[in-house]
Amino acid sequence: MNQNNSSQWSNSSNKRFTIATANLLNFANSNRTFYENTPPYDETSFQKKLSGLTRLLSPVHADILAVQEVWDSEALTKLGINLGFTSDQVIAPLASNDRQSPFTQGLGAQKTPAVGILTRFPVLEKTLLTEVIKEAVIEVPDVGLYQSFMRPPLLLRLDVLGLPITVITAHLKSKRAYFLHDDQGAPLEDLNDPNIRVRAKLRSLCMRAAEAASIRMAIINRLQHTREPLILLGDMNDVTNSVTTQLMSETSEVNYDKSLRDVALFDAALVQARVDAMKEMAYSHIYQGVPEIIDQLMVSEEFLSTSKFAKGQIDQVDYFNDHLKWDITDRVTDHGIIRAKIKLYES
Repeated sequence: MNQNNSSQWSNSSNKRFTIATANLLNFANSNRTFYENTPPYDETSFQKKLSGLTRLLSPVHADILAVQEVWDSEALTKLGINLGFTSDQVIAPLASNDRQSPFTQGLGAQKTPAVGILTRFPVLEKTLLTEVIKEAVIEVPDVGLYQSFMRPPLLLRLDVLGLPITVITAHLKSKRAYFLHDDQGAPLEDLNDPNIRVRAKLRSLCMRAAEAASIRMAIINRLQHTREPLILLGDMNDVTNSVTTQLMSETSEVNYDKSLRDVALFDAALVQARVDAMKEMAYSHIYQGVPEIIDQLMVSEEFLSTSKFAKGQIDQVDYFNDHLKWDITDRVTDHGIIRAKIKLYES
């Protein structure tokens, strides 16, 4: 990663871009099985899903769109083209339908969906974070060492209007209880035992924590002693102030040690320039009737307008979530979309 020397940056600039994150809720090709207990989309239901996602995402006008729960790159490419991207601007290696793919052999994502990024900007670097960094590996009860991401994050280093920016999208392990099953899918423990359920949820927490810690270490390696911006966004499956989300950002630690700003990440919604922005009802998911923000968009110090190292600022953060109030049969996704409008300063 290039280490940029500090320089004077002017606030006057017309360089602006938008970045957003969206969980697409099992976006797969028609007539392909993605979960054994879930019927595949027929062509009619696929077209309904595609058109619904297009209507939902078109008003976002994203220049960079991070997506989660993608099973097939072909489906994602169709969506991208509807949104004004070209096919080569759609990147989802672990959902590839290219037979030459070393990851999928053209079969798309297997067992679990993948993440992807659509970008209008040139790609300088592309990396999959498949392995948990060894210092973050932990023992999961009854499972063993957790050494690989369940859904590997995707890292792109982009040339955004002349400024290199690293973008990482992730989809961390959910809070859903992780029960043990044999190779045929039969349960190995009593799913109705409340004590077993607690242990199964503990397994999920351990997995999510290991993934969060590994992402954190990857971020430190990218940010430490550099002035190149980084944005982390995606479905983190926990709220902003949770232990696992804070493990990735370390924002709270900055209050005690200002030197940590160099490697900390900041909730874009809390550092945006828009006045009184947080008075609105912000949420990205509704769980058992309770609105919550489990989709995150976090930025490095270089997008803090108050930092002497600022290369730009967050002008505005918006939550597209009206569709979450619709009847569940009419929703094409059960997550809201979070978008940030960012202005780059002139050098």
